[in-house]
Amino acid sequence: MRHAAAATALALILAAGAGPGAVAGPLTGDWGFDAAGMDKSVKPGDDFFAYANGGWDKATAIPADRLGWGVDYVLGAQAEARVHEILDAPPASSPEARKIHGAYEAFMDQRRANALGATPIAPELAAISAVRSKADLAALMGRSTGTFQSSVFDLGISPDQKSPDRYAVSISQGGLGLPNRDYYLEASFAAKKQAYQAYVAQLLTLAKWPDPETSAKAVVEFETRIAEVSWTRAERRDPDKTYNPTTVAELQTAAPGFAWRPFVDAAGLEGVDRVIVRESTALPKIAAIFADAPLPTLKAWAAFHVADSAADYLSDAFGDAHFQFRDKTLAGQQAQLDRWKRAVAFVNRGMGDAVGKVYVAKYFPPESKAKIDALVRELIVALGQRIDRLDWMSPETKAKAHAKLAKLTVKIGYPVVWRDYTALKVSPTSLAGDAEAFSAFEWRRQLKRLDRPVDRSEWHMSPQTVNAYYNPTMNEIVFPAAILSAPYFDAGADMAANYGGIGGVIGHEMTHGFDDQGRKYDGSGVLKSWWTQADAAKFEAEAKKLNAQYDSYEPFPGVHVKGDQTTGENIADLGGLLIALDAYHNALHGQPAPVIDGLTGDQRFFLAYAQSWRDKKRDDYLRQLIVRDVHSPVKFRVDGVVRNMDAWYPLFEVKPGDNLYLAPSDRVRIW
Repeated sequence: MRHAAAATALALILAAGAGPGAVAGPLTGDWGFDAAGMDKSVKPGDDFFAYANGGWDKATAIPADRLGWGVDYVLGAQAEARVHEILDAPPASSPEARKIHGAYEAFMDQRRANALGATPIAPELAAISAVRSKADLAALMGRSTGTFQSSVFDLGISPDQKSPDRYAVSISQGGLGLPNRDYYLEASFAAKKQAYQAYVAQLLTLAKWPDPETSAKAVVEFETRIAEVSWTRAERRDPDKTYNPTTVAELQTAAPGFAWRPFVDAAGLEGVDRVIVRESTALPKIAAIFADAPLPTLKAWAAFHVADSAADYLSDAFGDAHFQFRDKTLAGQQAQLDRWKRAVAFVNRGMGDAVGKVYVAKYFPPESKAKIDALVRELIVALGQRIDRLDWMSPETKAKAHAKLAKLTVKIGYPVVWRDYTALKVSPTSLAGDAEAFSAFEWRRQLKRLDRPVDRSEWHMSPQTVNAYYNPTMNEIVFPAAILSAPYFDAGADMAANYGGIGGVIGHEMTHGFDDQGRKYDGSGVLKSWWTQADAAKFEAEAKKLNAQYDSYEPFPGVHVKGDQTTGENIADLGGLLIALDAYHNALHGQPAPVIDGLTGDQRFFLAYAQSWRDKKRDDYLRQLIVRDVHSPVKFRVDGVVRNMDAWYPLFEVKPGDNLYLAPSDRVRIW
């Protein structure tokens, strides 16, 4: 995935004060690169990100209602402006069109939300109050799918990693209200944790829960105990460690502190016995913490999470409190998004395909899809050539790598089969009800397919999303329509700029199939070992070498990037750009590239890549991403990549003594 999910949601925004059709710019210059945004006072070998983007960075302020600003935010603004026009126009006569407009209308009715106050969540709070045992509470947590209720354990349904033609139920750790376990355990986040306790008390007060201050303290102490035994983000990346099939009865024996059967049954999974446990050592410990906690604490925890989950769909008192803590205190955002922007994001989350169908018809012509498809095919050829040239991989593993590449599925623009929303009920007069309806609809959709073949046509992003992803169990790469725009791709731009932009994105997603975790799946999406032991050892040695590089990067003094947490994305960044450069050279067919503005084709390629990462974030938000995100900060997604590519050095006269210089023997060579 190019970005974290949170970044995807945040990309669907406009510049502060801009109208619905306005888009901040410029994105590119005459040939696909904004040269005015460079800072030529910086040596490329000292800080290539600043050399390519320093002028832009100095001239760009983050709008008050944003956590960051940059290329993807601008493209997201374009996508959101288009969706806003769709939702603001008179609806078409189809039931689906009436539903997306009804949901938008419900969110925009701020007066009704304020008049209702906490009324929409009163039934759920009453259900919590009525709980008399921990077994009953476990069952209530099972019903969290499709409601505002929460659980200390998360349920999911997805293709079985070792039998990807069928679906499996998974159970994973949960229970935390802060972004990551580190927020509970690291001294640097102590002030945020203290503010969280105040926020818990504030929402419990608004929900009229008894003794909110004492309850809030108990809730945070309870979550701290869960954080202490929860797996780290890096540990949760490993599919070998997180694939632990068991039965519900066996889970009850291994983790007896929680009523697993009532929990699973209440989720609509009656009769399901086999489940995949993700964090095998954490679940028994969390179950024991649950068993040890006083019932009033558990009920207060549940009540707070209902209010927190529903806050944006209730009165301004709830919504403002949610913004002040979640966005301002935790991440540094200074002003709340306008209501219409939040309404657009709400409809996109709940009925993304219904909106996307209209979006694609208006803004993504068939010829755009054909051009990107051709470019993808070129990069597939380039990756195949790189596999052939690897001097560290055996012929046996190379043959299987080629077999996996040959089975790669490519999805571009929009799904072939659109999601059917016939069973979804939406009301223009029930915002909180619509929010729960969206969640319940999605869970019912997943339940219905448990006994059916895996749907290989499914997309996990809507066409109007500025992002892309690789899905290992499907062995597929997916590129929504909204990312297929300048500066990533512009049919009228310089070829080098396109390969450095969208070529890098495509190569990145392809390389995920061969990163430290993606390489563990074969061409059919089965989690299995298909490497020789010697080849796997060589790969892991180079991956550790790359981790050590990223561990040394300091976004803030004393705060380091976590190499083991970001390994997969770092490998995909490096491999993806190497593949894109090869594809660009192939596309020249032996002819010299033109020189434009005094720059060679290869120089333009690297500058376009650096430009594609133009982005700046608020300090608090960046600190949050460092502990919870599998992506490195953007500066290092540029500098950390180019310094490992031999071709970059002579192009920008990088010499020993420059900050980014690596001796050839120290450069990581994986793909």
